[in-house]
Amino acid sequence: MKRNLFYLAAGLMCVTSTVSLHAENTPVRPVFDEAGTVHVPAFELPPSVFSSQEAQDFMKLRARMPSELPTKEPDIVKSRKGLEAMLAPQVAGMLKLHPVDVVDETINGVPTRIVTPKGKDVDPDRVLINLHGGAFTTCWESCSMLESAPIASLGGYKVVSVNYRMAPEATHPAGVEDVAKVYSELLKTYESKHIGIYGCSAGGALTAQTAAWLPTHNLPQAGAVGIFGAGGVRFSEGDSAYIAGYIDGSFPPPPKPGETKIDMTRGYFANADMSDAIISPALHPSVLKNFPPALIITGTRAMDMSPAIVTNSNLIRAGIRSTLIVGEGMGHCYIYMAQLPEAQDAHSAIVAFFDENLR
Repeated sequence: MKRNLFYLAAGLMCVTSTVSLHAENTPVRPVFDEAGTVHVPAFELPPSVFSSQEAQDFMKLRARMPSELPTKEPDIVKSRKGLEAMLAPQVAGMLKLHPVDVVDETINGVPTRIVTPKGKDVDPDRVLINLHGGAFTTCWESCSMLESAPIASLGGYKVVSVNYRMAPEATHPAGVEDVAKVYSELLKTYESKHIGIYGCSAGGALTAQTAAWLPTHNLPQAGAVGIFGAGGVRFSEGDSAYIAGYIDGSFPPPPKPGETKIDMTRGYFANADMSDAIISPALHPSVLKNFPPALIITGTRAMDMSPAIVTNSNLIRAGIRSTLIVGEGMGHCYIYMAQLPEAQDAHSAIVAFFDENLR
């Protein structure tokens, strides 16, 4: 009898141990509520094994980066200076890889910089307009170079980077008005089919706005557009806003019920309808049908991935040729990182896209 009790106790201990071990090894499952919201448990996200070694090494450097970005500085002057200082090494790296000549020029009353490849012939018949990123508030100096230099250098293009009006000094539609002024002046020298427009982040969104604006303001459509780090819909919406909000740290997730949404544009879209056909053209099929061919670039860890996907899908639905590049493990505007093979591939794809579509 005692022997039987011993075996029973030992068996129960084994069962209990197995159940306990299974519980320890079983991940906590997400919970779905009746509203369709998923309650996601905390988890660890390592660098993607499908990303380059350079990209994985960069993710390790994030541990030494400051948690607060200069863009969160309340004083706009300090914010702009802080961001330029932070991005200066990236600009230097980009210019080392892609040397260019830069000339400041005012076009139709709008300040611009003309970026051309150093020591190379410039395409005499085609031109690109670059619209820099920076949340419609900042990053003219750095972002314009990070976006213009590689495309000018690799493609032999003259790139006109536009210093459009931003917040807090101006509000929408100041930016798109400035772009239209530059575009209309370039039409005196170039055919519209030979003018391409592109930008990243705020500049990507502004590119989509410009493509919507031109046909409604008696201007011929551009030959092609590149919408990078953005989409033709408002930011901070869709799945990627939540994903990036919790795994990137550079952008806040959408507010919870009762919370106030953080406006990173410092009121650039104050009093504007964010579903408007110019601000969010991807929501308006009748507007999209007048778009030129588009190249859209985003990353799996970018807050702009959902807007990019929606824009690409809706362009295709509207019968417009659109190409979507999604960088695995990449974050917002990863094309700024000159040392990443993923960024270098994107730069080559951008040049090839404009070469093909500005004929």
